[in-house]
Amino acid sequence: MVQSLEVRTTQQRVRTITVVEAFGPTIQGEGALIGKPTVFVRTGGCEYRCSWCDTLYAVLPEHKSEWTPMTAAAIMNEVRRLSGDQPILVTLSGGNPAIQPLGELIDLGHEAGYTFALETQGSVARPWFERLDYLTLSPKPPSSKQVTRWDRLDRCVAYAGSGQGDRRVQVCLKVVVFDEEDYAYARYVAERYPAIPCYLQAGNHTPPHLAQEIDIPGILSRMDWLIQRATEDRWFNVTILPQMHSLLWGNKRGV
Repeated sequence: MVQSLEVRTTQQRVRTITVVEAFGPTIQGEGALIGKPTVFVRTGGCEYRCSWCDTLYAVLPEHKSEWTPMTAAAIMNEVRRLSGDQPILVTLSGGNPAIQPLGELIDLGHEAGYTFALETQGSVARPWFERLDYLTLSPKPPSSKQVTRWDRLDRCVAYAGSGQGDRRVQVCLKVVVFDEEDYAYARYVAERYPAIPCYLQAGNHTPPHLAQEIDIPGILSRMDWLIQRATEDRWFNVTILPQMHSLLWGNKRGV
């Protein structure tokens, strides 16, 4: 009985991370690190239900049977296998990866020379944000049909900025824009956090659950409008980028 209790106690202490997929090396398709070689670790679970989400397989609970609980060490072994044991950028994505206990994974990776980038909507703040190398805060605009909790986003910014010395995380904002209302939201986000670089991306209105084929001409037209809109406003300290992975690979998974 005592031995059984000890085993159960040990098992309870082993924290796992819910993993949907790990793949690469490929390139980062969006944001401040666009074009940078990376291995992706996509985690499962998200408290948001964005209307244009392109990774519902990592969000909806009906896909849980496809997700795998893994220890930080097991994930790091897979990352090292994928990268040929050569240190590379590891992108932590989701779902919302901030709901996962990723601190140990980040520490293990750093010990082996890997760097870590995480993207989250800024709805869950974690103390281990300060141990990241890159943090992209991507609050969701009105077209997502979600509501931004500004106090939580403020907390994410505060946690990320608490690092010291060489480990200070590089933080950026990224807003996906579909229309004028989204654009106004992006302006507000940039004005709320003037010290943080801001990136805009023209949204993909044809995610897998809404269309068979990606509408590349439509996306490029939206990007052209976005460039012209920011230029008209003399918004010259913003960076406007495509979602390169969508243009290259459409809605294909694992690239």
